[in-house]
Amino acid sequence: MSLSRTAIATTAVLSLVGLAGGSAVASAGGSQTAAGAAEACQPGALRAATSDIDEHQVGMNHEGTYLKVTNVGDSACTFSGYPGLALEGAGHTAITTETTRGDTYFVQDPGEHEVTLQAGDSAYADLAWTHTGEDAVDARYLQISPTGSNSHSTVPFEKVVDGGALTVTAWSDTLPAS
Repeated sequence: MSLSRTAIATTAVLSLVGLAGGSAVASAGGSQTAAGAAEACQPGALRAATSDIDEHQVGMNHEGTYLKVTNVGDSACTFSGYPGLALEGAGHTAITTETTRGDTYFVQDPGEHEVTLQAGDSAYADLAWTHTGEDAVDARYLQISPTGSNSHSTVPFEKVVDGGALTVTAWSDTLPAS
């Protein structure tokens, strides 16, 4: 009888620790409890790029592409939110950039949520802009900061962008649905 009381007490304590210690974390390989949860992605662990997954994001003076961030570290890590973005011109000169977070012309925003990437796995965000010629800037490069910090990747981005205005969805471990 005392063994079963001990087992019940141990189970209750472990349940409480699990509830208080942290929630389950979604990952590419399943969920992990707080004891095995991935830590926050550190600077340099994520590498960002544009992606040619969907070349059909063109219409009505709008254009878009997917952004892809890959965990280049040795272990799983987590991050959330929206990418930080900045346009650059020829010679990497800064271009005033206005970024709107939410739905793009092509894709519904999945909303800010925690993303866990195993080493080598990727997450995606959708990026869109217009190019009607109204106050257009001639971009040559795009800075992409996966977590909005100073750590960023600079990628070629030869696009005409109206007023330096970009719209971007939150990161998701699956392609955002159109």
